[in-house]
Amino acid sequence: MMANYEYIIASLPALKPGWKFSEGTSFDGFVDWIKTQLTEADIRTLDTLLQGYDQEKLDEGFYKAALKDGNRFIREFFTFDLNARNAKARFLNKAFGFPEDNGTIGLPAGEFEEAAALESILSREDLLEREHGLDSLYWDKINAITTFSYFDLDAILGTVAKMHIIDRWRALDEETGREMFLRLTEEVRGTFGKIKFE
Repeated sequence: MMANYEYIIASLPALKPGWKFSEGTSFDGFVDWIKTQLTEADIRTLDTLLQGYDQEKLDEGFYKAALKDGNRFIREFFTFDLNARNAKARFLNKAFGFPEDNGTIGLPAGEFEEAAALESILSREDLLEREHGLDSLYWDKINAITTFSYFDLDAILGTVAKMHIIDRWRALDEETGREMFLRLTEEVRGTFGKIKFE
């Protein structure tokens, strides 16, 4: 079996203002359908991404494997995630007077270009604005990783990562979640506009 990445991406729901998640269009439903179109190897890669959303699995062993994964999206996304989580831990440690590296994961993860932006976000007093800012930082990183990914596995992983952000906000703020889903759809449509089909 060969994965049909073009079909998966083209099968994203056609959204319009006022669209709402309905039965059968949940994050889990979306992921389950994608898995029916992927190879076993690709499913394992997708599962690695999904494991990264399980707080109980985010230990040194997970990140050590993710940073050496054969998939570029997994490596770069979780390098960013590790840097971001460690930076958040250090920020909170400083705020509460704890040892600087308390609760961090001591793995080399390279330069963290978004460090200043993250610190600015964490300094916001409004907790909701802080959460929005963190998710926007993740969203932008996903875009950066998948800039030249159109119809490949990285594009699928990037879409799932964004869907996870959207789903989280859908539960907290339905209107915000819908706006982010529309943004995702417009980005995907823009990708189609760049592709010339034979």
